[in-house]
Amino acid sequence: MDNRFNKIFSSFDPLNKEFFPGSYLIDTFPSHFSFHPFNKYNNNNLEDCSHQLDNITITSLLNHSYALVISDAGIKNNVAISIAHIHICDKPIIKMIHHAVNITSTEAKLFAIRCGINQAVNLPGISKIVIITDLIHTVKRIFDLSIYSFQTHSASISKELRKFFLTNNNNSITFWECPSRCDWLLFKSVDRDTKQFQQTPLFPYKLSWNFSKKNECNNIIQN
Repeated sequence: MDNRFNKIFSSFDPLNKEFFPGSYLIDTFPSHFSFHPFNKYNNNNLEDCSHQLDNITITSLLNHSYALVISDAGIKNNVAISIAHIHICDKPIIKMIHHAVNITSTEAKLFAIRCGINQAVNLPGISKIVIITDLIHTVKRIFDLSIYSFQTHSASISKELRKFFLTNNNNSITFWECPSRCDWLLFKSVDRDTKQFQQTPLFPYKLSWNFSKKNECNNIIQN
């Protein structure tokens, strides 16, 4: 568990070189990543989704070059918790827990994905990373070309993936959506950790948080 990130972060980073024209991952490595969203309009897909994720897990755990990352985040009592579990063949699970009192649920989810990717790309012999999360549209923001909040996290993830793709032309990452109501075993385990985590914030007062965010916004506008 790490509390180093319990502080105000800059949200916008439009001048980062990862966002320069011609440097976007979607332009330079379009075939190295893919998304598999869940079709929420068909209830029968819940069972199919569970079977698909089971097959992905079996494939991942039988292959030494796969890293399976299951991430989740939530907010409880004004505390945001980001959790990522990493499974690798013949290696023990890597479990990361981070908490903060001054970030939104979207930022917490991006941060959990960022931590999982950061761990996976630095493991030797890994050529394919499989990310399983409950909000695929949040993940797609990493590859978004427009200016939006939380670009600092997106820039960091983009930088890590760029190095990963350049290491080997066969390296890739795929994102699968697992809705919480899917009742899939591995995601339930991560979700349970998120909900059971107990942490009393050092500065729980909403007024203090609003004041901090106001200062942050003022600084961004001034810059």
